[in-house]
Amino acid sequence: MESAEAKRKGSPSRLWIYIIITGVALAISLFFVGRYAGSFGTRSRTESSGKSIAVLPFENLSDDKANAYLATGIQDEIMTRLAKIADLKVISRTSTQEYQSKPGNLSQIAKQLGVTHVLEGSVQKLAEQVRVNVQLIRVDHDSHLWAEIYDRKLNDIFGVESDIAKSIARSLQAKLSGRAEQVFAGKPTSNPDAYDAYLRALAAEGEGIDSVYSTQKAISFYKRAVHLDPAFGLAWGRLSRAHSRLYPSFGDSMEAAKRALETARKLQPDSPETLLALAQYQYSELHDYDAARTTFSRVGKMLPSSSEIPAALAQIAQHRGKWEKTVAYYDQALAFDPRNAELLTEAADNYGDLRQFDNGLKLYDRALEIRANDPDLLASKAGIYHARGNLTEAAKYLGEVNALTPSYEAVAQKVEQLIFERNYREAVQLLETRFAQFQFGSEMELAIFQEFLASSRLLAGDIPGAKDSAEQARKILEVICQNQPDNDFPAIYLARAYAILGDKTSADNEVERVSKLGHNDAIRRPGAEENMALIDASFGNNARAISILTHLLKIPYQSSLYATPLTPALLRLDPTWDVLRSDPTFQKLCQDAAH
Repeated sequence: MESAEAKRKGSPSRLWIYIIITGVALAISLFFVGRYAGSFGTRSRTESSGKSIAVLPFENLSDDKANAYLATGIQDEIMTRLAKIADLKVISRTSTQEYQSKPGNLSQIAKQLGVTHVLEGSVQKLAEQVRVNVQLIRVDHDSHLWAEIYDRKLNDIFGVESDIAKSIARSLQAKLSGRAEQVFAGKPTSNPDAYDAYLRALAAEGEGIDSVYSTQKAISFYKRAVHLDPAFGLAWGRLSRAHSRLYPSFGDSMEAAKRALETARKLQPDSPETLLALAQYQYSELHDYDAARTTFSRVGKMLPSSSEIPAALAQIAQHRGKWEKTVAYYDQALAFDPRNAELLTEAADNYGDLRQFDNGLKLYDRALEIRANDPDLLASKAGIYHARGNLTEAAKYLGEVNALTPSYEAVAQKVEQLIFERNYREAVQLLETRFAQFQFGSEMELAIFQEFLASSRLLAGDIPGAKDSAEQARKILEVICQNQPDNDFPAIYLARAYAILGDKTSADNEVERVSKLGHNDAIRRPGAEENMALIDASFGNNARAISILTHLLKIPYQSSLYATPLTPALLRLDPTWDVLRSDPTFQKLCQDAAH
């Protein structure tokens, strides 16, 4: 649900999307900003009755492979309609897209996804004709319950998805609500070219919802769709959400999201797509978590099979400090999206925030089954072992990371490992090589790595070099903060740059500003407090720094310094806190974790 740059993978907007990276306090600190965020029907209701289904990727049988977007878009629209049926459990596309159109072992796939039925299909475009061939299979009996071939003209493709969804519902004896009947009967647009652009946008999003490129590509198609049909409310809602995912990487994206949302609300104020866009805007831009929770809960009744909504509610619960609810929300989300590596990662991160590290490691391993050797996931596991004080185990997951590794979470964890090992010069060398040979994706990323380099040089004893890097970071971050005054993410790094430059007044002012931005936020407030402890320690205010650290050790939260919340092991390992080591109270904090 958070923005693209704020995502762990460089994407919220689970979903939505947030940068979630790791590092060492003043040494190397990367800000973990979030993950994805009522109750829904339970799994047992749908599974016990056999009313559960996964729609596998549709095969593109067209001679022109560029027509693959039709197969992807039609599959997505069928799932969207099925997800509106309260009597069905429908698996999300993110969990089905890894499979082939006609996989061999359906029973294994059904077990992995937790369903009793699968829908297979193909799409073929010939000139102005489209053929959609589908078959519904009950996996445990290996029986074909229903099959149909739909031949339509390209300008009359709209109704195919609804016809297929209704046939599936009848075959599974799933009841349709009045709202679902109404949705199935309606046409999203009367303009076939606009609908074609809309399907292309859906296919682009499916290429990688956490990719800036795929999101920008989708936006261009949504814009074309609403240009061709300004009354296309569904496309306006999707356009708003796509723009929201780019924030804060692109500062003007939230204003574009707002404009698209306003149009969607005029056209279709009560549609689930419009309400999802509204909820995302309330969350990402307004930070009105109570309003967002209300809106998401309302949409949850319209989209009972959505994994996005309980995941969003988990994120909101984090912000409101309702940590006891987060695990249940993520469990609900994973019931509908069990093979979504991003969602598994977010749920694992949540366990990390709760310091339930064993549970977190299990979910990271599930995600690694889907994305073998993924450097971000391996770095996340290393972060947990850092929190436990086990540098030997952490090193096993960072062995392949070098200065040119694309994942900057992995690079950040590698630098953190080197800092914890007190190998400062190697950390500096790695970062200097990255600056010399690596193309950074944004000004924000460039500034973050300048701050990393400044911190590493400071620890290595290169004071002039540290100040030079901090000054480079300051110049970039001040501009970003001026353009995004309500975004505490760059402000945290700006405060650290000021601290390295020895500007205590500016550092304190920036910390105070961050504290005010997040004073009622259980995610943002502890991050600001952590930053305050770091600044205090660097300027000799040891008593307040230790008081803050004592408090943070007692609560779940998302760290602004590490991959996990503060632990005594991290206090022992991180040289940032060396200035406090002679204090008996601080020594006690470090010893507590050793037991």
